[in-house]
Amino acid sequence: MTLTIREDDLSGQPTRDLLALHLMGMRDSSPPGHSFALDLSGLQVPQVTVWSAWRGDAIAGVGALRMLGGGVGEIKSMRTHPEHLGQGVGAAILDHILSEARRRGLARLSLETGSGPAFEAALALYRKRGFRDGPAFGDYEKSAFNQFLHLDL
Repeated sequence: MTLTIREDDLSGQPTRDLLALHLMGMRDSSPPGHSFALDLSGLQVPQVTVWSAWRGDAIAGVGALRMLGGGVGEIKSMRTHPEHLGQGVGAAILDHILSEARRRGLARLSLETGSGPAFEAALALYRKRGFRDGPAFGDYEKSAFNQFLHLDL
């Protein structure tokens, strides 16, 4: 079945449920004080655009772009629904965000993520798309757990 990606207003329960799963997963996989996943209110600000991916009426994934200013954007809230893992959903959402970032004229995309087994698949995807390790950005502080990746567009 075809994957459809659309801008999401975060009003639907499937999207809200997947974002709640994402928050729980990030908190469970991160040391205290090292999870920076945005909650629903953090995603409902003008600087953030959220997209959801659907197969028919089933949500398959979600991802967001936060505009940081100065030609820089940040990838946030990337999560594939457990029933759709390994089916290219994350890659499709990331490619959509990359395309939108270029359309908006951004010069760079950055992201913060963690370390360890729970983050390896996402890190592999980001690196496959050209993201490289780099310094902390924005309000983030470097730690032994957090990683920062950047892609010049």
